[in-house]
Amino acid sequence: MSVVPEAEKLRRMPTAELLAAALAVKLERRKTAFSFCSIINAKSGRCSEDCRYCVQSGHYRTEAPIYPLKSTEEVVAAARVAKADGAARFSLVTSGRGLPVAEVEPVAAAIAAVREQVGIKVCGSFGILDHATLARLKAAGMSRYHHNLETSERFFPQVTTTHTFADRIATIRAAQAAGLEVCAGGIFGLGEEEEDRLSMATTLAELEVDSVPLNILIPLPGTPLEGTSPLPIREILRGIAYCRLLLPRVCVRLAGGREAALDDFLAAAFMAGADGMMIGGYLTQRGRTPAADREFARQMVALWSD
Repeated sequence: MSVVPEAEKLRRMPTAELLAAALAVKLERRKTAFSFCSIINAKSGRCSEDCRYCVQSGHYRTEAPIYPLKSTEEVVAAARVAKADGAARFSLVTSGRGLPVAEVEPVAAAIAAVREQVGIKVCGSFGILDHATLARLKAAGMSRYHHNLETSERFFPQVTTTHTFADRIATIRAAQAAGLEVCAGGIFGLGEEEEDRLSMATTLAELEVDSVPLNILIPLPGTPLEGTSPLPIREILRGIAYCRLLLPRVCVRLAGGREAALDDFLAAAFMAGADGMMIGGYLTQRGRTPAADREFARQMVALWSD
């Protein structure tokens, strides 16, 4: 059945009813599951793309770090820390439109080393890739590919012009064709409307992705969105609930921006259907300590179990 009629029904629901429905689905379909993942910024800066939220874009003057692909040893060391912090998955992330041919084998070697030496599930986020490259990385040990939609198809041209929404869909399809799980979500607070957040969730459901990471814009200096006003808490919570209700079987994971944007309302996000977090920081920004996140998760699981 198409999810479109269901989405329109959700848009009309009062917020309290929507959040209660999302929590009920979370507890019915995923019980008290709560998971952590972690990432490494394996190559930073000088990206050719003009994503308006990103400090790593070469189109803007920012203070983002710039460095080439990290060594396998550095990646493995970071994976060990992630596993010790409680992460079940560890993702390599590189800046750029896609992975250059010369970097495919070094990245594959790093993925294989993490799997062999650390024993943690490995994900990758390398931009727009073709089927052959994705298949090669899967053979090395990568089990899930991360490639966000960021927003709705309608609003996407207001966020990025150097590639299209269709390019992102094509990469997700290529990853699925290569036998990979897909992690895809977006960013709330880019200037989009509520309908855009609902549309993004609908598209993710239609794509049948396996995990949904949700970021909340951090308006960083030097980017075109640096002066963007914060998204109201109500809108963030409704967006989380949309994802939970339209994708009832997958992890809905809070990532960058959750600390500043939600503040005292962080627990409310997990009563709205979220059940995972990225820990240990983001690409260019630090988050809460892993210890604080582990304690938060312990208390949330106890609350869900009561």
